[in-house]
Amino acid sequence: IQMTHAVETMAYKGEVPWHGLGTEVNNTMSPKEMLKAAQIDWTVSKRPAYTTDRPDVWNLNDPTEEAGFLRASDQYFLVRASDNKILSPCGESYVPFQNAEVMDFFKKFTEAGSMTMETAGSLKEGKDIWGLAKITDKFSLSGGDEVGGYLLLNNSHQVGKAMTVMFTSIRVVCNNTLTMALKGHYTEGNRFRVLHLQMFDEEIHKAAEEALGISGQQMQQFKEQSEFLESKRAKEFDLSNYIAELFQPNLLIERAKAADQAALPPLYQEFARTAELVHEAVECSPGANLASAKGTWWGALNAVTYVVDHQKKSMAEGNALHSAWFGSGANTKRKALAKALEYAES
Repeated sequence: IQMTHAVETMAYKGEVPWHGLGTEVNNTMSPKEMLKAAQIDWTVSKRPAYTTDRPDVWNLNDPTEEAGFLRASDQYFLVRASDNKILSPCGESYVPFQNAEVMDFFKKFTEAGSMTMETAGSLKEGKDIWGLAKITDKFSLSGGDEVGGYLLLNNSHQVGKAMTVMFTSIRVVCNNTLTMALKGHYTEGNRFRVLHLQMFDEEIHKAAEEALGISGQQMQQFKEQSEFLESKRAKEFDLSNYIAELFQPNLLIERAKAADQAALPPLYQEFARTAELVHEAVECSPGANLASAKGTWWGALNAVTYVVDHQKKSMAEGNALHSAWFGSGANTKRKALAKALEYAES
């Protein structure tokens, strides 16, 4: 199970997470306490890299072969202190961020009562660390369709990846997730991010606090978007095109070339597996029959998020949780929200 979801260690409070993994903690915890409960209270260090000075005799299959060593100039390894596990190669300019100092971002908000720590853990054998804090504010759509807001923080111990903070919503009825960008000085692309090229100083800490502090605005914006989507009906023709745009754009291109459009079968009959799952999820996924979702663009969006989070088979390669929050799955869901809004507006 751990290999499937790439979860190394994890702690959570409250309901079992949608991916079903982790160790439950009973009490409301501070960021520091959650750090320890999730077993991510370890440190990393940048250590010099070496190579052999005798390539003519060095045998990779015989570790007992004697050879001298040379310092590999400007090359290092990022190593976990608790077990000396090498997490990533890195260069001279790489600045490691410690798990404890990154998780400390949440302290100001948990102490003020505006957030509570929900989960924290390690992905991909320590290469990615995350913390998830629940925002006190939440909202409900028609039929008691509850949606909660969360702040998701990811500290990566891999060269080329930044420390990121994102807003994510979770739909209670099905645990669908949807991450969205936070605004701020360090925002780049679709998330607040800080590259490991500078010291973890007061400027970064303040900027991250500002990003976390506007999470209430993000929650309000998503509430307005969700209410708009539930107010707009999704016709079958538009729904099929929406799904095809997300998962099979080439199908639309090929069908447009047909000389006799009237002779073409309904678009959904030509869907491949993932698109077919989404089309089915519009009617059959958890919460599909709620007044907020049945026949609406809110329901269409959640059909996508449900399949990406819970059913897409490509996730079984070892990245289900990582993809849903940080990778291709998260990107697909953000695109699905944008397109759903476009269709609803038209």
